[in-house]
Amino acid sequence: MVSGGAHIIAVGNEKGGSGKSTTALHLAVYLLHQGHRVATIDVDSRQQTLTRYVRNRRATAETSGRNVLMPKHVHLPTAWGDSIRENQRIELDLFNRAMDGLRNEVDFIVIDTPGFDGNLARLSHGAADTLITPINDSMIDLDVLARIDPRTGEPLEASPYSRNVQKARAERQEQSGRNIDWVLVRNRISNLGSHNASRVQQTVERLAGALGCRVAEGIAERVIFRSLFLTGMTVFDPLDADLLGGAPSMSHINARHEYRSLVEVLNLPQRAPLQLSA
Repeated sequence: MVSGGAHIIAVGNEKGGSGKSTTALHLAVYLLHQGHRVATIDVDSRQQTLTRYVRNRRATAETSGRNVLMPKHVHLPTAWGDSIRENQRIELDLFNRAMDGLRNEVDFIVIDTPGFDGNLARLSHGAADTLITPINDSMIDLDVLARIDPRTGEPLEASPYSRNVQKARAERQEQSGRNIDWVLVRNRISNLGSHNASRVQQTVERLAGALGCRVAEGIAERVIFRSLFLTGMTVFDPLDADLLGGAPSMSHINARHEYRSLVEVLNLPQRAPLQLSA
């Protein structure tokens, strides 16, 4: 086990459809294949995309008889009572109990957060050692981080989401002396170069400098991610024609390389050097 208990990875972005759940399960399965014990937590009660992804994975294992590596999975529901204060108390208790039950059982906990602000999302961000924010590769989606000058591309004002992250980082620093490592990941990058793609990259780098976070190499737009969801599989699982409906392609290999590069940039604590067959 990683020294000091589980390393917490939160995947967060207040825009829906940014690829958070796909990123979360791919990271979890990658780490499972490296021999780590991994738990996943879904705090998105509305969509429950990660929970459905894990259920699909379990169903594939049961129906196919395959030996499929599974994370310990927990879904935390949102409290819907009339009292906001009581709802927050209930959610805090649920969150703390889940985390306390997993911290010393696994090496990594990967938390998938909803595409909106909420108490469970804030608790998840505050608990993170590593925060990953996938951002769809368009100027429209960058406003989740900051208001941007349309002429110069310079960040003018941090968004509510960025302010929440900075607050969580400040509180973590004050309480434990440790910072939250915040990493931006461009997602759904077009395979065709364009002026817009270059502009997005430059703007993301400016934002990272202004917000005090890092930028990882992006993940390309690939049909495979949508098809893999139905089986609960990832590009790190052994894939064959029976599962895919056809032979694995170069897209699978390239996607695997992209996620491997992402993990390397995260600088996660490791028990042994990462090894992954092509």
